[in-house]
Amino acid sequence: MRLLHILRTVEGIELGGQPDFEITKLTADSRSVQAGALFVALRGSDSDGHDYLADAERRGAVAAVGEKADPGLDIPYFWVPDSRLAWAQIASAWHDHPSRKLVLIGVTGTDGKTTTASLIYQILRTAGCAAGLLTTLNVVIGTQTLDTGLHVTTPDALEVQGYLAQMVAEGITHCVLEATSHGLAQQRVGACEFDVAAVTNITHEHLDYHGSYEAYRQAKSRLFTQGLQDAKKSFGPEKTAVLNRDDSAYDFLREVTQARCLTYGFRENADVYAKDIECRSGKLHFTACGADFELKIESELIGRYNVPNCLAALTVAVEALGIKPAVAAEGLAQLQRVPGRMQRIDLGQLFDAIVDFAHTPNALRKALETAREITQGRVIAVFGSAGLRDREKRRMMAEVSAELADLTIMTAEDPRTESLDGILAEMAQGARAKGGVEGETFWRQPDRGEALRFAVREARPGDMVIACGKGHEQSMCFGDVEYPWDDRTAMQAALAELLGLDGPAMPYLPTSEA
Repeated sequence: MRLLHILRTVEGIELGGQPDFEITKLTADSRSVQAGALFVALRGSDSDGHDYLADAERRGAVAAVGEKADPGLDIPYFWVPDSRLAWAQIASAWHDHPSRKLVLIGVTGTDGKTTTASLIYQILRTAGCAAGLLTTLNVVIGTQTLDTGLHVTTPDALEVQGYLAQMVAEGITHCVLEATSHGLAQQRVGACEFDVAAVTNITHEHLDYHGSYEAYRQAKSRLFTQGLQDAKKSFGPEKTAVLNRDDSAYDFLREVTQARCLTYGFRENADVYAKDIECRSGKLHFTACGADFELKIESELIGRYNVPNCLAALTVAVEALGIKPAVAAEGLAQLQRVPGRMQRIDLGQLFDAIVDFAHTPNALRKALETAREITQGRVIAVFGSAGLRDREKRRMMAEVSAELADLTIMTAEDPRTESLDGILAEMAQGARAKGGVEGETFWRQPDRGEALRFAVREARPGDMVIACGKGHEQSMCFGDVEYPWDDRTAMQAALAELLGLDGPAMPYLPTSEA
């Protein structure tokens, strides 16, 4: 592709007088530069791509883009005000702007993003739409399901645009894309032209990266400002923001977006609201009400906290996209449980065992409230808090569990280069602040496998053991090493050992040797 064709849609760039020639590759990593490449310098938390401009030139880059003043290269260099946004726009041009050829629905929020995106996708499929899905769990393109990585966030901008281009090539007409706060702040979806943007909630999370709740909320809001700023597509719906009427960020998001706003919630002041909510027979039942419909909803999802996720999906489908309410209700009913979200592990034991992704204070509260609601016996919680991430969560999550669980086992969850003992000490302090007694109501067990073994040994008939924080993830980070780890496999291993059954081996972690 020709250089100036790639660059002409980049905001703030000056192209006058620059030569034009063929580009063979795009990269933001100087180590992968090859002859004919265009190199884009990105500033990161640990390194700055501008420090590698000369290296990229030596390796064969024929042009470069960055925020730094003229670095004195012997190849054309293009200054831009925001190289991350430029990278997204360049990636979009490289793939011939695929989001312009799709009805693109974005979903953001602290908790429930993947579930809500999956619900919307299922409704679209039920309605007969050729739909694709791009979440932190996986990418679904036609009959293909692709993994998006070990630790989940929105993929890099070049990957995002590549996935969207594959969808266009496969004849996909609608795509549901999950947008994380990191993905929005780092412009990984910066060149995506959304038609509908939905939010689940905005609660305490990622303050280690964003610095404050206000900055975190501001990052989320990009989906509703930048994401919906382009003109309406000829084949698409009116640009629409779907907001949670009950969330604390509602007023802020309503004020900053210029798009049409639709709302959902638990009260009648929302465009779509719920009533008569019940959890029975392992399913969720409620009535969804809109201006022109009243629907009985049945969902395989567990817990009252999934009602807003269902309502968000209904609002997107019915009110924003014009899908018939009955078809949307059928789509909600057809979605089976999302992997790693309140997922039951049953080897015939006399108590419930569940694995869930809850890794924020709000999500943990909702998971434990649900566990309490559907369990006759005690709730035994196993979870940790990640290293090099928001430290305040450690105390908050321990406090939540001390309030809502009968027994709490605090353990490893991606300690990275931090002291695991130090993390657990902070969590123990939070548990004690809410009346927890170490050795009676809560324990510290650094090895996650041993923590699960301890939890299932403590369980009595009718109890529930719930392991939170890892869900579907496939690894755990100690130091700089990712060790293979799946909570679902580990729970099966602990149960098989307890019951004397054949089962998977407990995955290895460095703490296993302690």
